[in-house]
Amino acid sequence: QVQLVESGGGLVQAGGSLRLSCVASGRAFSGYVMGWFRQAPGKERDIVAAIRWTDENIYVADSVKGRFTISRDYAKNTAYLQMNSLKPEDTAVYYCAARLSGVQSWYYWGQGTQVTVSS
Repeated sequence: QVQLVESGGGLVQAGGSLRLSCVASGRAFSGYVMGWFRQAPGKERDIVAAIRWTDENIYVADSVKGRFTISRDYAKNTAYLQMNSLKPEDTAVYYCAARLSGVQSWYYWGQGTQVTVSS
């Protein structure tokens, strides 16, 4: 049974930082892509960043480029999202997800972690 468990969300002032973690379990994730998504109230869920597990090929959305960094610890089966220079518009529920490389559908999802940035 595959599980993705996020942690690290919370309340932070604008300009602050948070690091989200996503611990993956239940299978080997080589050949997979791990992604971070976010969903603000009343808005669609958007991808923030993604990393291919094996070769660390990375994608970062333009909206967070230069502020957010995605990484992974292969030995710990954990993906991270380092978020710096946070803005109130970064407020959202952040989700970790996984898909097979080469497949478009994200079919493993975590439960989400709330990030709130106050102005």
